[in-house]
Amino acid sequence: MKTKNLNGHQNIVGSNIKKYRELKGLSQRELADKVALLGVTLYNSDISHIENHTLFVRDYEQKAICKVLGIKEQQLFENTDQYFN
Repeated sequence: MKTKNLNGHQNIVGSNIKKYRELKGLSQRELADKVALLGVTLYNSDISHIENHTLFVRDYEQKAICKVLGIKEQQLFENTDQYFN
């Protein structure tokens, strides 16, 4: 199945996930492990692909990532208007 994209990007939240992950001092593996504790399977390679905008992010994955990072879901969409120009 081919997924849709926006100007070659599979998601627009990857940069913000990376920003908040680094602010929290977590590696990609640590983020994936903490998300797994919530019942959502993501591998560290998945986190890498998400942060590089090459992997689609499901709504439940976004929710789990926000819980682990301690941020509100709307923070994932900060400064994402650039993808629509």
